[in-house]
Formats: sequence, structure tokens, C-alpha cells
Amino acid sequence: MTSTAAQISSKIKLAINIGNTMEASGGETAWGNPLITQDLVNRYKSLGFDAIRLPCSWDQYADKTTAKISSTWLDRVKAVVQYCINANLYIVLNIHWDGGWLENHIDEASKVAVAAKQKAFWQQIATHLRDFDEHLIFASANEPAADKAAQMDALMAYHQACIDAVRATGGRNAYRTVVVQSPSTNTEYAVSLWTNMPMDTATDRLMFEIHYYAPSQFAIITEDQSWGKMFYYWGRDNHSTIQPDRNATWGEEDYVDQQMQAMKTHFIDKGIPVIMGEYGAWRKTTPLDLPKHNASVTYWNKYVTQQALANGVVPFLWDTGSLIDRTTLAIKDADILDALLTTAGKK
Repeated sequence: MTSTAAQISSKIKLAINIGNTMEASGGETAWGNPLITQDLVNRYKSLGFDAIRLPCSWDQYADKTTAKISSTWLDRVKAVVQYCINANLYIVLNIHWDGGWLENHIDEASKVAVAAKQKAFWQQIATHLRDFDEHLIFASANEPAADKAAQMDALMAYHQACIDAVRATGGRNAYRTVVVQSPSTNTEYAVSLWTNMPMDTATDRLMFEIHYYAPSQFAIITEDQSWGKMFYYWGRDNHSTIQPDRNATWGEEDYVDQQMQAMKTHFIDKGIPVIMGEYGAWRKTTPLDLPKHNASVTYWNKYVTQQALANGVVPFLWDTGSLIDRTTLAIKDADILDALLTTAGKK
């Protein structure tokens, strides 16, 4: 447990989420993915990933009155963490959306009750996983839905409850790295709303987390919205003349540069490591100019990874089974994988 958060972050060049699995409402396989196995974790390691982020649900496995988490579920999470330790991978374990009990209640009226639940859950999680070494990292939340200064007191109370609960369990948890999330894990709110890190009895053991899906019309939405149409084409060399109305109109290279530089200036240069806990853009089948679209998707993933690493931000690709087949372990998108590995200096 001797490494600082910054020393750990320097060892992670490329990481991946096992998404839509242990955070799935209804159970680990409820959203179509198989159970996580040692073979799957070994596959990620063999390809060149250094860490896994494990989005995890807890509330559906907990008593609604006492907040006691099922011992069966705690044991299952412990087994998956052990898979990662066996493969010599770092692992970031969080409380994910989890029904929104924290994520959708960043407000003064909810603060006392939510902070108490946060404390109760983290006491149990941290105690059950206390003996793992520094490869295991805890993450307070996922995407806490805060976008106003008035919400920051509540958000900080939730992060503080996590840190205090983890430290109070003692043992290796007294020194374990803990990750706290930006308001909405948004890069702009990280600059405009975040003013200071929570208190910690350990020294240099906190990380900061943002997510990156800009522009949302390209990276997130899968159908046109009232507020904007999908972008199919992204990047200075990838705009389409066939569908010019689907070219990105914001959020291209200059915006990526600006946001990653802001993370460096506001956090990393001040000794606070930053992880990009989720990012990614995936292919659509509807574009008329498919070569340009496919080039755009590959380039977006490569460019965002490149600029994150150039500024010291640790990239964790969001994947729900689109990159690696979770059952056969076959590579499903060789172009994106090659772009990531090459950019991170893995091949």
C-alpha cells in the first residue's frame, strides 16, 4: 500500500470498463452479458489493458430498512476483484447508478439520508474487501447529477462519507486510493463548480474522475432528439459531402484539446490524478457515408485517448461488449482496439 494515487495513475496507460454487467438491474446477466470469468479478465490483460473499471450495483442486493448488503453479492464482487488481482490488473470498483439513490439526489433535502446510506454501503464494501493490496481502488459514485453550485455541499458530503467510511475500516483501507467524481463527471463543471478536494486522513491517496462523451450527438445519442440531430462524422478530415447536415458542428479536436488541458491545469499540475472513467464512441449502421463514419469513430477514440494521455489523464474505455466478445473472447472491433493500443504505446 505504499504507492500514492499519482504513482498508481502513472502505471495505467490504458483501461477498460466491464459495463452493463455487475451494475445491471436484475442481476449480472440481466442486460445480456455473461458472468465475468477469469478468462475474460486474462484476455483484457493479454491485449494490453492495465486496469479494469467495474461498475457495480449494491442497492438491489441490500435490505431496504437496514442497508445490509447480501453476503452472497459481496462474495461475488470479491471473486471478480480477485480475478483482476490474479491478472495483475488495477481495478476501480464503484457504486454505479444503482437505481439513482445517490446519483439523482444531489440536494440539501436528501443530504442526510443519502450520506448515511453511502456510509453504510461503503463500510460493508470496504470491510469485505479490506485485505486486497493497492491494485484495488474504490470510487465513491458514478455520474452524480449535479450542475449547480447549490448542489456542491451535498455532493461533497457524499464523497466525504465514502472516504471516512473506507478509512474507518482500517487495515489497508487506511491507505487505499479513493476516487471522487466531478459534478455529472463533466469536464466543464470540474472547472466551474469544483473548488476543493474532500478531507482525507491519508496523504496523496485521492483521485478525481471525469467522463468524456463530447459531442454527445456523436458519442451518445442513437436517434435524433428535439435539441439536436445525431452527428455521424467527426474530425477535421472526416466530414462528409454526402450528408453535410450530419457533420459535427462542435466538440471536435480543439474542444478535446481544451478540455484535457483544463484537467491538467486544474488538477494534475496540482498533484491530483485524474481518470477519465468512461469515454467512447461506437459505430452506427445508418450513415450513408459509411467509410467516413467508420473513420470518424476510430479517429475519435484514438484522438481522445491520445490527448488524455498527453495531459496525464488516465483513459478507461466504456465497453459493454462491443470491443471484445464476452463469451468467445474474440475481438469484435479490431480498428478501435488497434487505435487504442497504438496510441497508448502498447504495440
